[in-house]
Amino acid sequence: MRPPSTEEGVRRRFDALRHRLSERQRRLWAAAEARALGYGGVSLVARLTGVSRRAIHAGLRELDDPPPGRDRRPGGGGKPLEAAQPGLPAALDALVEPTSRGDPVSPLRYACKSVRHLAEALRGQGFRVGRQKVSELLAGLGYSLQANRKTREGKQHPDRDAQFQHIGRRRAEAAAQGRPVVSVDAKKKELLGDFANGGREGRPAGAPEEVRVHDFASKGAGKAVPYGVYDLAANEGFVSVGTSGDTSAFAVQAVRRWWLRLGQARYPRAAGLLILADGGGSNSSRGRLWKWSLQALADETGLEVAVSHYPPGTSKWNPIEHRLFSFIGVNGRAEPLTSAAKMAGLIEGTRTAKGLRVVAEVDSGTYPKGVRVTDREMKQVRVRQDEFHGDWNYTISPHPK
Repeated sequence: MRPPSTEEGVRRRFDALRHRLSERQRRLWAAAEARALGYGGVSLVARLTGVSRRAIHAGLRELDDPPPGRDRRPGGGGKPLEAAQPGLPAALDALVEPTSRGDPVSPLRYACKSVRHLAEALRGQGFRVGRQKVSELLAGLGYSLQANRKTREGKQHPDRDAQFQHIGRRRAEAAAQGRPVVSVDAKKKELLGDFANGGREGRPAGAPEEVRVHDFASKGAGKAVPYGVYDLAANEGFVSVGTSGDTSAFAVQAVRRWWLRLGQARYPRAAGLLILADGGGSNSSRGRLWKWSLQALADETGLEVAVSHYPPGTSKWNPIEHRLFSFIGVNGRAEPLTSAAKMAGLIEGTRTAKGLRVVAEVDSGTYPKGVRVTDREMKQVRVRQDEFHGDWNYTISPHPK
């Protein structure tokens, strides 16, 4: 294994020389670095410098047998394929994106299709491209090929990837019909009171915010449960800060509050909405109270409420996690959450450079745990299950008036 400083050293040397070297000199320098690194050096240098593997191999041949001639002028040589075929990168991304997977917070994405199959599909669309060029384009788009091996993500459901594809289709259909698509989830409960909150924030030197040494719930003002609704198309979040339990009734009430406060004005002609949710918790795919409460929402609003749940163990793929909750956590750092109102105020102050806006409200309603929905009541729920995994994908229609 190479020492940790190897990659940093290659980067620094290249950054120091890149603007002082001609194209041929860069190729020869990269080849010399790759040869000094040994096995795997070509791939490593190509990744760190952006010099293509083909150029580095050409440089290796030149190191062994220097050719006569002169340096090519800057900009000389053949043009990249993507310059002659401007739609090539977008077509490749469209082929891979529906089946892409990986940590959505990270810029690294994993492609499930081989470069050979992708190249064949692109040639079928009329592009002139080979496997090597597809591999280079994938790297530029932030993808890497995933080997067919298990990783330490926990147990995977056999229909995991098929469900992601099904969710993608439902999202596209909802968007085409002008129906909002919202991602929902509950953020972790927070103790209210003068307790320490993680992170650091600017304050006068030597005057930190004073908080309790120990986080004893009995010394606080209760707990707050933030439940979020994230509108994917509008890049807008709504967070209901509850002071009762995180129950299905509370979760659906948050969706109702979002619709009344933001949704119906933004989507006045929508006949329904699609909710993306985890498979457990207050929005569990098996929760009777969840479906019973959604039926009440459908009856009140006249909307068809479609729901798709993410497979077990994939909650981090839920868009609300990395498009809303991650920014809320940063905005509230180092601020003691002394009350639900203060928590809502901090959440509402969340902004991002990409235009995220957040509305937050305190919900002081009571949502007791242990509410049971009987078999007779469940028969009144007008639920229509999809052919594929009806337990994960279903639509609840309002009762006729």
